Amino acid sequence: MDSTWINFIVLPLMIFFARILDVSLGTLRIVMISKGQKRIAPILGFFEVPIWLIAMGKIMQNLDNWTCYVAYAGGFASGNYIGMLIEEKLAVGIVHLQIITAMNADKLINALKVAGYGITHHNAVGGASGNMVSVIYSVVKRTDINKVVLMIREYNPNAFYSIGDVRFVNKGLSASVINKYKWWRIWK
Repeated sequence: MDSTWINFIVLPLMIFFARILDVSLGTLRIVMISKGQKRIAPILGFFEVPIWLIAMGKIMQNLDNWTCYVAYAGGFASGNYIGMLIEEKLAVGIVHLQIITAMNADKLINALKVAGYGITHHNAVGGASGNMVSVIYSVVKRTDINKVVLMIREYNPNAFYSIGDVRFVNKGLSASVINKYKWWRIWK
C-alpha cells in the first residue's frame, strides 16, 4: 500500500472520525453535567479522553502533514454539531413551560389537562399593554415539547411561551417521568 495514500487520506479520515466521536461524547457529557446527571457524565468522560489522546497522538506523530490539521478541525466542528443533534434526539430531562396569552385560554387549558399535563394558571396584567392576560405554567418531559407547542399553536397561535430546563422536580410530575430518570440520580 502506498504510504502517501495512508498519510494523506486514511490517517486524516481516522483523525476526523475520532474527533467527531470524542467531541460528541464531550458535548453529551457537558449536557449531563448541566442536568446534574452524576452517574453518566464521568462514564462519557472516561471514553472521551482516550479517543482524544489517540487523535492528538497521531497529530503529534505527523506534524508535517497539514491534512491532519484540517481533519482535526473538521472533526471538532462536526463533533459539536453531531453531539447537539444526538442530545436533541435523546431529549433527556424535563422542562418548565410558561405560556402567556391575551386570548381566552380556557380551550388551551382544557386541552393540556385532557392530554395529561399538570398545569397551574392564573390571570395577570400584561406589562406592555396593561390588558388582562392568562399565564399557564407546566412541567413536561422534553420529549413532549413538540406536542405541547403544537397544542399551543392550535388553540392560541399568538401566545407567548418560554421553555426552560429543569434540573430537578421533587413532586407534582407524573410518576412515570420521575421514575424514568431516577436511576440516573442515584448519587445525587
